[in-house]
Amino acid sequence: MFVDTARVKVRAGKGGDGAVSFRHEKYVDRGGPDGGDGGRGGDVIFRAVKDLNTLLNFRYKPELTAQDGQAGSKRDRRGKAGENLVVKVPVGTLVTRDGELIVDLFEDGQEAVIARGGDGGFGNAHFKSSTRQAPRIAELGEDGDEFEAELELKLLADVGLVGFPNAGKSTFLSVVSNAKPEIANYEFTTLTPNLGVADVDDGSILIADIPGLIEGASEGKGLGDQFLRHIERTAVLLHMIDAYSDDPAKKYQTIRQELANYSKELAERPEIVALTKCEGLDDEIIAMQATAIQGVAPDALVVTISSQTHSNITDLLRMLKQSVEAYRKAEQEEATETEEIDEGLPVISLSQEQTEDAWSIETEEGGFRVYGAKIERFARRTNFEQFEAVNRLRDIMRKLGIHHELVRQGAESDSLIRIGDSEFTLLEQ
Repeated sequence: MFVDTARVKVRAGKGGDGAVSFRHEKYVDRGGPDGGDGGRGGDVIFRAVKDLNTLLNFRYKPELTAQDGQAGSKRDRRGKAGENLVVKVPVGTLVTRDGELIVDLFEDGQEAVIARGGDGGFGNAHFKSSTRQAPRIAELGEDGDEFEAELELKLLADVGLVGFPNAGKSTFLSVVSNAKPEIANYEFTTLTPNLGVADVDDGSILIADIPGLIEGASEGKGLGDQFLRHIERTAVLLHMIDAYSDDPAKKYQTIRQELANYSKELAERPEIVALTKCEGLDDEIIAMQATAIQGVAPDALVVTISSQTHSNITDLLRMLKQSVEAYRKAEQEEATETEEIDEGLPVISLSQEQTEDAWSIETEEGGFRVYGAKIERFARRTNFEQFEAVNRLRDIMRKLGIHHELVRQGAESDSLIRIGDSEFTLLEQ
């Protein structure tokens, strides 16, 4: 079963909690802190593999969860890190979150971290100092990333076959490759995209056959918009038209309009037009049909073929291969030029440290809310059941200038301060 979209819940591993522990050994008086750090949570990693061509597996396993890190323990033992979850997806899979692209996995073996595991919390051994020799502070492990990801598969091919239903696309693919698409003499025989590799002289090209298009396909009629995505990445379009058509020029214009409506970039892709099923027609009729197409598309390269008799098939494959190579070369040159331009542009931005240190305060009913990446992270790692840990968070707020600003805005010692999901008073009660 071919499935090209899926939604999955992704959860990276939670970091392990730090430990509060003190040495208790014979002949060692007042042993120091030896609580170890928690282990880091596992990541969720997607790996593109060429052996897969569907997202069907995600329909049966809609939740992807990496392993949590283990808590730290005595004798400075760090908790074991959670194992990463490596998920195999087809080459050509796009992963988005809330409509924004996270990664496009377009190469075999390509990997990307989709959700990062949380860091482990520090144990009390980490907080030992000359002035604090018996700290009873240990951090909580951070939660890993958790969200719903949308997966979309766009087939990667050199050539995309387009045309009306029953134009001979599947028959052509079965003749030039090892693909075994369903073939019958009626419309909409092909209901899912098919891929095939065609050998051409000393090389090969990858061909994608999508279900036939009809007028209104770009707007979803006949599920056309769902199928058109699979030829977005092709280098060349092979537009196939049945030579027995009453009005081949109109069929050509209809498909061209649907391509333009779906994507202007796709409509500008190099194209070769193939008049199919020519084995039963005389040369005069074939020439008339080709002339009709060139009447509405003077620059179109029209080739007459017969998949049944293999007439002109080899010549057509060579034309496609040359066109693909020319397109890929131009694409590479354009990418190189873009990289050179980007390297010459000055980059002006805040450093990551400046961005993380930034914070803001809002007055709300019953207290104040503090926002900021760095302070929110410290709050998530604070164990509010340990009064020393809460006082440490207050000290960090002083160092960042948050405490001073809260007082300036009218906060008092018993004012409630909210950071993320945490709530505490400005000063120890």
